[in-house]
Amino acid sequence: MHHQHAVVTGGAGFVGSHLCTALLAQGTAVTCVDDLSTADPRTVGHLRGHPGFTMVEADVREPFDVAPQADLVLHFASPASPADYLRLPLHTLETGSLGTRNALLLARRHGARFVLASTSEVYGDPREHPQRESYWGHVNPVGPRSVYDEAKRFGEALTMAEAQVHGTDAGIVRLFNTYGARMRGYDGRAVPTFIRQALAGEPLTVAGDGTQTRSLTYVDDTVRGVLAMAASDLRGPVNIGNPHEISMLDLATTVIRLTGSRSTVRHIERPTDDPTVRCPDIALARDRLGWEPRVRAAEGLARTIAWYREQGSARGREHEPDRAARKAA
Repeated sequence: MHHQHAVVTGGAGFVGSHLCTALLAQGTAVTCVDDLSTADPRTVGHLRGHPGFTMVEADVREPFDVAPQADLVLHFASPASPADYLRLPLHTLETGSLGTRNALLLARRHGARFVLASTSEVYGDPREHPQRESYWGHVNPVGPRSVYDEAKRFGEALTMAEAQVHGTDAGIVRLFNTYGARMRGYDGRAVPTFIRQALAGEPLTVAGDGTQTRSLTYVDDTVRGVLAMAASDLRGPVNIGNPHEISMLDLATTVIRLTGSRSTVRHIERPTDDPTVRCPDIALARDRLGWEPRVRAAEGLARTIAWYREQGSARGREHEPDRAARKAA
């Protein structure tokens, strides 16, 4: 299904900016809505001047509207890295609740397809492995990560209720760890942190003993999965992630090898409630969306490293925490 006009909340963020680019490439007009509290506006700098692209600086925690008529709303607004959501806890909770409500109201007014970007974090520190969409999760509701986990869990419940009560055409994707170009170097997530450290010749800081695993999906694959969900009538939730796990220690040594760095590994304290394993069961995405990841880790990491070399590995240091904190107040 081809959409004429898509609204992407959080469209200046990492994944959001890639979604805007992909939608424009397929001929869909895009309105990017972002408050720039955690986003670098340069992520959509290449889209400025495109006749189909409109940038709206707005906080989705407040009601908003767009013109012309939209037939797709992709709700991706939210602080996503631990560094951001721990710094902006109330902002994160309100974006997941009030922001999701306002994005759903926009979709209902316009009669648009709505897709919520949820997360594998709804599974918490899982006791089921790999994680199927039917798994309810193992989440600490009052731990330091709860502001993000519970915001997304509430967003899912709200999306389901909206669809049931008002018949809104809504779907939910649960995104697993995504990486690629345009990630801020200092956003705190493993891939950009390791690449930045390796390119600078610094020790790579691995939490704990590094045996904890993640399932890393290259951003192009994530975008394909989201757009497949948008083109479907599936409600979900649907896991979008790579079923091939990698330990954090193996990720660090792979980044050192691919960068040709002389860096070593330094073990640091493991964060509270850091999940031990994370791996999606993607049978539903394969069966209903015809989707599975294509880009292998070595290839995706090499592309990402090349981008950091071109841009300068310190990109992201210029983030303005004081401005973001004011927006969150």
